[in-house]
This record gives sequence, structure tokens and C-alpha cells, in this order.
Amino acid sequence: MALNMADLFEHAVDAFPERTALICGDRQLTYSELEDEANRLAHHLAAQGVGPGDHVGLYARNSIAAVETLLAVIKLRAVTININYRYLAGELAYHLQDGDLAALVHDQDLAEIVDAVAPPGQREPALPRVTIGGNYDEAIAAASGARDFGPRSADDVYIIYTGGTTGYPKGVMWRHEDIWRTLAGGIDFLTGEPLADEWAQSRKGAEGTPLVRMAPAPLIHGAAMVATLGCLFAGDTAVIMPKFDPDALWETVQRHRVNTLSVIGDAMARPLMEALAAGNYDTSSLINLNTTAALFSPAVKDAVAKALPHVFLTEAIGSTETGFTGMALHSAGGEHRGGPTVTAGPDVIVIDEAGGVCGPGQTGKLARGGHIPLGYYKDPVKTAEMFTEVNGRRYAVPGDWARVEEDGTITLLGRGNTCVNTGGEKVFPEEVEGALKSHPDVFDSLVLGVPDDRLGQRVAALVQLRPGATADAAALQAHVHGQLAGYKAPRSVWFVDSVGRTVSGKADYGWARAYVADHPPATAAQADAATDTAPAERAP
Repeated sequence: MALNMADLFEHAVDAFPERTALICGDRQLTYSELEDEANRLAHHLAAQGVGPGDHVGLYARNSIAAVETLLAVIKLRAVTININYRYLAGELAYHLQDGDLAALVHDQDLAEIVDAVAPPGQREPALPRVTIGGNYDEAIAAASGARDFGPRSADDVYIIYTGGTTGYPKGVMWRHEDIWRTLAGGIDFLTGEPLADEWAQSRKGAEGTPLVRMAPAPLIHGAAMVATLGCLFAGDTAVIMPKFDPDALWETVQRHRVNTLSVIGDAMARPLMEALAAGNYDTSSLINLNTTAALFSPAVKDAVAKALPHVFLTEAIGSTETGFTGMALHSAGGEHRGGPTVTAGPDVIVIDEAGGVCGPGQTGKLARGGHIPLGYYKDPVKTAEMFTEVNGRRYAVPGDWARVEEDGTITLLGRGNTCVNTGGEKVFPEEVEGALKSHPDVFDSLVLGVPDDRLGQRVAALVQLRPGATADAAALQAHVHGQLAGYKAPRSVWFVDSVGRTVSGKADYGWARAYVADHPPATAAQADAATDTAPAERAP
């Protein structure tokens, strides 16, 4: 078995060539049409010197051409390097250098930024470029559409660059088989059982009516990228959007009878619920709404469950470094334990500070064994930090903290590198953000730690109020006090027009730190404001 993602797509093409594969805006392609254009792009890139193991940058918004690029590159046994289309010259230069690009596919309106950036040490000929909206159509029209590529391997490398929310983006390297088994449908997510072979997805897809699945996040985000590829491996119809627009999304759900909608936490779910409440959209085709990769707060979960009572609401947890680690089913009014509580996937454990396996009631770092990545591209130090060995088995440990519950489920608490250490107490921002968002005047929030002379760090919050809302910092602090221990309440609050987020909806901590440094808070730190002050905070 090759268990290579290019082969998995080609099996689907062979099984249902005339089935609709991809929809974006007013254009849609069948599986055979999508493959023909991907093959043509692959041949064009090969003629420019791209071969097995080479890296091709994708610096573009969602489009059919972007999906074709993902497919063309893996057909050549090359590697796509995902680049955020919001990046400017300095950020693009970092990617060109760190990613060792052999070619670049980019949107036409980004050409000026590309022109301004030359990779360090670049020699003639210049970096081959294909411009979506420029020479793309001409390039593929002139190339062969034949599927005449050589054999591939399960060991071919797939790289996903992280969002860089807490530092420079890093490329996480996966074998094709491993990423397929953890993120792209190579296991049954409900049972954890691996699929029997590389034809299992296309065989199952031929048994019934295909689903229409939408992952509206940017394809340069790993969750949307792999979700779209997994959809194509299964013979379903993938719907993508050029940009996230809540009303346009519901119109698309209604128009194309979308069955499965995958979103990125509150950043997408909350504006979607507001648009749904204000509009008159037919959502009867929806079967499942799934969220992953970002905070999905209790208030927003309940809003989704009430607005879409006929829909299965699921939350998957994982990361670029581990893949899928667990899933939960939500309903209105369900129990909340401070973070998503999930049934763990295969080979998932929680590791204590001594390197052992946590039991019920214990807290430690989430870890995944089995099909895990190879490491970070060109960063042996971070690679060594990512992995550990427990009872003779190798595990990826990306830094997420979690608690093992009495029933064996796992509650995700938050990223260790964003955890606030205030007076010796750990505070996970996601829990405080969820409490803040349950206030009726709060639309969005971002919580982080800021320096404090007495406590080391204090909890701080940047808050985006709803239009016309009047809540002040004291009211928000009191609201959080009513839900969480006092030391977790934000001692300093900044009100902002909008919370800074990455294009995929994740918190932009660089923006948050810069804003906090340049603006005074709405309230001074109140050392004695908490009604339930932790002992560590009461120290003189």
C-alpha cells in the first residue's frame, strides 16, 4: 500500500470521475476536471525544475487554483509550503528563506510584495512563479493533463507551517501515511480504528450519496487544508470560500445544500450565529457542525446548539504537531469543565511532570503516540523538545495542558506557552475568555499575562464589546468572579474596537502585547478586587 495522499485522490477520481469534487463561488469542477487541471499544473511545475522533495510555496487566498496547487505538488512528490496571504515583505522573506522554496504560486494582487522580496543568496534563474489571476491559466493550458507520474511512497513528506501566534512560524514535517491516519480520514474518528487500506475511503464513498462538506477557513490553515483533501479522498463534494463572510456562508450552505460545516472556534461560530439570527436562511441540509483549532466557549456552544437543534455539534481537539487527539459531542445546556472535554483518540495520554502517565483527577501535558510527525523543519532543538518517551514509546508533546477526568475523558485546559503564572497559580487564558464571552455585552476577548511586580504576572484582558454595550471593567471583573476563582479574573482590562486575530481566527498574541504596551488599561490593576483571592496573591 502506498498510503500517499496523491494516490488517495487518484483513487477517488477513478471511482467517481463525473461526481462534483470542488465548488468555489460560481465555479465547480468534477473529479476528472479537477485532476486534469492539477496534472497540467504539475507538469508545468516539473518543466520549471520542481521534482521530488522540492518545496513549492502557496501564497494565496482560497480558490480552485489553490486546491489544484496542493494536489499538483503532491503528485510530483514535492512539498507545499503554506504561506499566510496577509504576510508583507519581511514575513514573506522569512518564509522564502526558512522554507527553501524551489517555486512559488501566488495571487496576482500579491505580486508587488513578491517582487519586493528576493531570497537570500538567490542566483539566476529567478525563483519560478505561477500567478493565480496572471499566467496560471496560460501555464496549465499549455501543459499535459496526463497522469503519467512515477510511483510514490508513504514516506513522502508533507509540511504544514504553524500560524506563528507566539513566535515565528515553524514547519511541522509529517510522513504522508501519518498525517492521513491522524487528520485526513485514515482512521474512523468515532471508533479510532484505522482504515484497512488506501482504497477504503473511495470504496465507502461509492456506497451511498456523497456529502457536501464545507471548510471555510483559509487553506493556508492546516485544519482547512487537510479537511478539504480528506473530503476529496472520500469522494464527497468540497465547498470552499474566497473569504469568510457569515452571510455569504449561509447563502452558500442554502444554495449547495451543505451537510457538514467545519469552523474555527468562536472566531467563526459567533459571527455565524449572529448572521443566522438576523437572516432567513435554510439550514435544513446541515447534519453536522464541527469546530476545531481554537477556543469554542460555553456561551457560543450553547448558542449554536439552540440555533441548530437538528445538527450534531462536535468539537475535535488536536494540533499541527499531533493531529487529531479527541472529539466531543455537545448539546444545549451541557456540562462545561473549563475547556473541551473529549473522548481521547488512539494513543493519546496525559503526561505528568515526572514523565509518567496521569490518572483520573491529575493534570499534565497532552501527548500523542503512534502516527506522529517527524519534527520541525530545520529546527533540531525544537524537534527534540517536542518529543518524549513514555514506557518505551515515542510521543509528541506540543505543550497543551489537560486534565484526566474520573470517567477517563480528557479536558483540554490550554497551551502551556500562553499560560499565565500569577502568584504561583496557573491560569489558562481560554477558561477566562470563555467566562468573559458569557457576559451579554462581550462579543470577543483575548486574555494574556502581563508583568506584575508582586505576582510575577497578572491576568489581563482585551475586550471587544457589542455595539452599543456599556459594560465597564469592574462589571466584567465581577462577572468572571461569579464563575471562576478570584485569581483568574482579569486585573487589567483594555477595550478594543476589534480583537486581533490571525487569518484563521486564532489569537494574535503579538498584536495583543503591542497593544497593551502602547495603551493604558481601562482600569488600574486591583490587587484586592477579587472576592476569592488565592493564598499566593495575599502574600505581602
